[in-house]
Amino acid sequence: MTDVVTTTGLTKKYGRRTALTDCTIGIPAGHVVGLVGPNGAGKSTLLQLACGLLAPTAGAIEVLGRVPASGSARVGFVAQDTPVYSGLTVGEHLRLGAHLNPGWDASIAEGRIAELGLDPVQRAGKLSGGQRAQLALTLAIAKRPELLLLDEPVAALDPLARREFLQGLMAYAAENGTSVVMSSHLVADLERVCDYLIVLVGSRVRIAGEVDELLGTHHRLSGARRDPATLGPGRHVVAASHTDVQSTMVVRSTAPIDDPSWSVDGIDLEDLVLAYMSEAGANGRDRVLEKR
Repeated sequence: MTDVVTTTGLTKKYGRRTALTDCTIGIPAGHVVGLVGPNGAGKSTLLQLACGLLAPTAGAIEVLGRVPASGSARVGFVAQDTPVYSGLTVGEHLRLGAHLNPGWDASIAEGRIAELGLDPVQRAGKLSGGQRAQLALTLAIAKRPELLLLDEPVAALDPLARREFLQGLMAYAAENGTSVVMSSHLVADLERVCDYLIVLVGSRVRIAGEVDELLGTHHRLSGARRDPATLGPGRHVVAASHTDVQSTMVVRSTAPIDDPSWSVDGIDLEDLVLAYMSEAGANGRDRVLEKR
């Protein structure tokens, strides 16, 4: 199997509001995938469709070669609010996980809890945000899933808790070869862990591909003001800003840009994401790119 998730014309509507529009992608196996975009872009909807919590309005989706089914042992899912039961202890969570999942790996679950220093008799409601996130991740990976879906798992955590969570995730994925799809709007976190990127803006996929390839084919051009249409074939202008005398553009090109009138620089992952977000919102007008 080459793709863990395949969608064709996937669309999801809530009444008159469209949360995901005509999404056609293939997410390759064996990658840690960053699903990035602004709030309301459709990230959570795509993940909930992938784990069978939602049904499509139109189009099709397959996960691990099958139509998604809620509760599949082959898919682990950690929702945005890292759900745990506040009244249950850490140990009771593990026993519940073992009861609900035939493929439960108690050694993974108990080993992570010990490594994290969590007290099995402590109730989840008394844990810190980072500890609750780690407990939710433990419950998801102790199923030994082939695919792990994470919806904004670190959004509410402090920097140290985010780093510890991501380190644990990467160690598990590397050791077990599990495919991971993680949504976030914190691009700096994704840049450290992801090797495949999907950018969702305004309910549509703007770009998808391996991070190294995407960074290698996108460039920032600076030079005397000129019409982006004059760049020639094979060069897609993703975003452009202009002053009276200068133009700055983010361009996607598979061929070298050897025009001496341009200063050509590479971009990082955050620049890439911001450029596609700017492209989606510009509506044909020039848009100045800003980096947080």
